[in-house]
Amino acid sequence: MYGVAPNVAEYRLEVVERIMDDLDCTVEQKLKGVVEGIQADRVVWDFFKSAFQGKYVGASYVDVRRKEFLNLVQGYKFVAEYEAEFLRLSWYTRGIVTTEYERCVRFEDGLQDELRVLIAVQRERDFAALVEKAKIAEDVKRSERQNREQDKGRSKRNFWPSSSFGGPKKRPRFDGPARAKVSTIVVRPQPCADCGRSHLGECWK
Repeated sequence: MYGVAPNVAEYRLEVVERIMDDLDCTVEQKLKGVVEGIQADRVVWDFFKSAFQGKYVGASYVDVRRKEFLNLVQGYKFVAEYEAEFLRLSWYTRGIVTTEYERCVRFEDGLQDELRVLIAVQRERDFAALVEKAKIAEDVKRSERQNREQDKGRSKRNFWPSSSFGGPKKRPRFDGPARAKVSTIVVRPQPCADCGRSHLGECWK
């Protein structure tokens, strides 16, 4: 395994451990299956993992993962995604998170505010139960948002009624103030006494 990238070495160790967990192996059986030639009563499984980390993963890599864990928050992730990341990084927190209580507090502190206010009052200190309650709270909040969006859509439709159901009526059109009619008087010229023609004004013959 010399020259293997830290994340690859980490993955291999996790795979081996998961397989042994599925087989219900005890700590001694895990050790015997991985470390050949070493007596099981002298080495425990946790020591092997610590030695594996120190040899193949590297202290700097572990420190980076620990900082990621300490700064981990849910953010925009689903609770299930946050849980998976939390469990993955908690593998590097030996000596930092040592009890079930500390693990629950750390997970709860990283939840979204709207979920944490619902969960914190219950003071759940079983990690599996805490995660399940967080998922339920997430579903409740999602349903509330969907209902609000539906109500908002109905309100918009009711605010703009169609013209066939009492829509806004047109105002009467006014072109301007009414104008009084002015009668026109037509003046017709009378026949001239001097020339006999009809014209206005002085006769010039």
